[in-house]
Amino acid sequence: MALRVLLADDHQLVLEAVKSSLEKTDDFTVVATTDSGAKVADLVARHRPDIVVMDLRMPGVDGLHALDQIRARDKSIKVVILSASNSQAEIQSALSRGADGFILKSVNPVDLPSALRQIHDGTVFHPGMHGAAPAASAADTAGLTEREVTLVRALARGLSNKQISKELWITEQTVKFHLSNIYRKLDVSNRTGAVRWAHEHGLAAEEPSA
Repeated sequence: MALRVLLADDHQLVLEAVKSSLEKTDDFTVVATTDSGAKVADLVARHRPDIVVMDLRMPGVDGLHALDQIRARDKSIKVVILSASNSQAEIQSALSRGADGFILKSVNPVDLPSALRQIHDGTVFHPGMHGAAPAASAADTAGLTEREVTLVRALARGLSNKQISKELWITEQTVKFHLSNIYRKLDVSNRTGAVRWAHEHGLAAEEPSA
């Protein structure tokens, strides 16, 4: 089932760009957009989204106050701050007040859906964070997310797209989306190239935990 997303940003171009990025996949449905932080809490109550993605700095009610309003009513909805600011003080303030992730607007649009999926699954994102997986230096250098590392290992184990989708509880379309990003980041053209890269950089050894 597609994740329901509410978007809030006072810049219309940003709203349209984020909405377009998410709706290019089958895993997201944008249920509402707003350019006003003051409207976020009421829209959340009305539409019950799975994820709220909103700007930090909006006139009137800013992202932090909107976050407080959401958390006062519901602690289960995932809230992600999408901001141009990389201030550590603002990042920590957002996370300490209950944000599930903080993503910079400089993020590559094709990587945004993957980041939101992982946040929904429980990974906290903030600028500068690094995965804790083995061979992290190679994965970090390549720009792979934790989920993408998991897929690379699955490829190295010889799993098909269908098998990966069942193992990770994601759709085959999502698997294809991740693989496309992985091939681009590793500068390879297919799964054979990705598997070769995994063996060369030590990501093929670890078996998935039970």
